[in-house]
Amino acid sequence: MSRPAAAAPRSPERHGRLTTLPDSRLTGWGPRRRARVAAFVFWGNLLCQMGIILSGGAVRLTASGLGCSSWPNCEPGQFTPQLTMEAGIHPFVEFGNRSLTGVLSVFAIAVLLVSWRWLGHKGRGFRVLACVPLIGTAVQAVVGAFVVWFDLHPGLVSPHFLISPLLCAVSMVLLVRLYDGDGRTRLAVPARAAAVFVPLAAVGFVILVLGTVVTGTGPHSGDAGEVTRIAMNPVVASRVHAIAVYVFCALLAALLVVLHRSRARREAIGAAWWLLALTLVQGVIGYVQYFLGLPELVVFLHLIGAAVFAAAIAWVGARLVTWQVLDPAPRDQDGAHGTTTLGTTEAR
Repeated sequence: MSRPAAAAPRSPERHGRLTTLPDSRLTGWGPRRRARVAAFVFWGNLLCQMGIILSGGAVRLTASGLGCSSWPNCEPGQFTPQLTMEAGIHPFVEFGNRSLTGVLSVFAIAVLLVSWRWLGHKGRGFRVLACVPLIGTAVQAVVGAFVVWFDLHPGLVSPHFLISPLLCAVSMVLLVRLYDGDGRTRLAVPARAAAVFVPLAAVGFVILVLGTVVTGTGPHSGDAGEVTRIAMNPVVASRVHAIAVYVFCALLAALLVVLHRSRARREAIGAAWWLLALTLVQGVIGYVQYFLGLPELVVFLHLIGAAVFAAAIAWVGARLVTWQVLDPAPRDQDGAHGTTTLGTTEAR
């Protein structure tokens, strides 16, 4: 008795800058539709990861952190909030943030499904990274529960925030990787540029951590009642935070010098310049909120900057490498490259 013939390997199909694999379960979906769905899912995931930072900021700035006193129910035996004169809008602000977590979970699941069904040719590394948004969102929900149970303790509130910028960074790498190519990971700039980027990214994360410390010492505790604060002088915390920003700017300037002197790829140079512009704007907003006594609107703008800041650092890092397939075809007499076909690799 002969064995059934093995299924022929699927070859990726291109639409625009995206390549996807045919789906045996959705035979009517061509490369155009698959590419559009993949783009929508990956962009939606990134925007939702940023949005959860802003909705969490709205909870904190409106003192709605304990608007729902329980978890997962808003109140014991009551899943959704109810409007009362005593609580006002606070339960709805807090519940809105929880609801956005549900939307984010849908996008995280979609990223995972699209990656495993249509993007397997991008390698195991890509598929493993695609698991991170869903895992991180689940961890975020659990930490959020402890934040409520422990009455907004700053030792939990800070990690609750910091998970989101990390997920923004991962989501940005996935998005860049989606469009960049299907080959193995290789450095697209001189090694010294990557050597500068590593401490740059580390200091960027330190800035985010110190930002949570500054917030934990300030007036925006997240609840109108008595809440535990970080026992540190807010002025000292702000100055340490500012010093970290100065170090970051110096490293970013060094990275730009290296990229320009080596005539690196324009995608890397452009991303670095955008990061510099964002950092300067974020710094101006930081000083404005400091000298104006931390008004809620300015603090919210600073939170928007923090969400974009984390994603922008990852954008720069992703542009220092490439997944584009090297063209093996020799040049002809006019110096033009020959054509290549789409290939696949397994581990990257």
